[in-house]
Amino acid sequence: MAILHFREKTYFNILLLPFWAGLLTLPFTGIVTAALIFAGALVIMFLWRLSKHDFVKSVHQSISVMLTKASSSVSSLIRYADSPLTVALLLVFLIILPFYLNDYYRDIMTLTCIYIVLALGLNIIVGQAGLLNLGYVAFYAIGAYTYAILSTKYGLSFWPGLAVGGGMAAVFAVVLGTPTLRLRGDYFAIVTLGLGEITRIILNNWDSVTGGPNGISQVGRPVLAGYVLHTTFDFYYLILMISIGTIFAMKRILASRIGRAWIAIREDEIAAEAMGINSFLLKLLAFVLGSAWAGVTGVFFAAKMAFVSPESFTFFESVMILCMVVLGGMGSISGIILGALLLITLPEVFRDFQDYRMLAFGAALVLMMVFRPQGLLGSVRKTV
Repeated sequence: MAILHFREKTYFNILLLPFWAGLLTLPFTGIVTAALIFAGALVIMFLWRLSKHDFVKSVHQSISVMLTKASSSVSSLIRYADSPLTVALLLVFLIILPFYLNDYYRDIMTLTCIYIVLALGLNIIVGQAGLLNLGYVAFYAIGAYTYAILSTKYGLSFWPGLAVGGGMAAVFAVVLGTPTLRLRGDYFAIVTLGLGEITRIILNNWDSVTGGPNGISQVGRPVLAGYVLHTTFDFYYLILMISIGTIFAMKRILASRIGRAWIAIREDEIAAEAMGINSFLLKLLAFVLGSAWAGVTGVFFAAKMAFVSPESFTFFESVMILCMVVLGGMGSISGIILGALLLITLPEVFRDFQDYRMLAFGAALVLMMVFRPQGLLGSVRKTV
């Protein structure tokens, strides 16, 4: 009798919330919509109750273990392949591959490299220092518009424009980070989210400088030894060089004392400060370095497109870059490259299913948070 009473109580609890949800929405939505709301809430309650079952927990644990083993195998393979000969063969492959592709796929490879550089820059801020930046695209836009304005109005060439665009993004990062990096957690994330939206609104409305919604056209192309870079081959090899330089620099930085100090701050800021680490200055350094890389990438984007407009720097871009870092594994260079390949290259290859891309991204992130929160190639954090 007690077991029967328990089951009746459980069924009653599952039906109660969906019933009230459907009943309360009935006067406003009609009987059909209310019935759909009731059915949807009932399914959610049933799945929630099912998640408490021992069988589901065992399945969850099995999938987590399987993903962990697969990730460890891939990580071991990457470490084994990280030899001069393997790297040289990979570079030869990346140099030769464009000759066997058309302009469309070369453009996809260029776009993938752009996002790899952006994601590696954001990894310093989010993956290493542990600062949630939701307005990273603002510094991407600052670099692009800085070069576009100086190129069209003052004739600045591309190569010094890289340094100027990255430097301008770094200056804005110092101005924003100095008063706000003392905030922690969600508060800093809200500030950066506001920065991204404010930047987009300024670009849209400051017509005399940014061109407003019409943007800036006829931006100067890169010139190398008198040759103007303009083909998909040219821009692919240029961004490939920038990507290789970025990966090399990231490896050196993350393996240095500063990189280890960032990890200490990310794991436990109070303990890091007790060990003598100046957390504020190091967080500011991470914020400035990551933003400078976004500015450099923005300069390349402006030169490649020969046109910039506010529509290229929306909040969705920040979300995409953050998804690459989270999906691939925060703090893992190889993981971030994998995340960029998964979120940029695969959707373009399977363009016939583009209407379902956002659904696939959302489902992938939910599954990652459930089964492997550290990302595909991220290391498991030890807890005491």
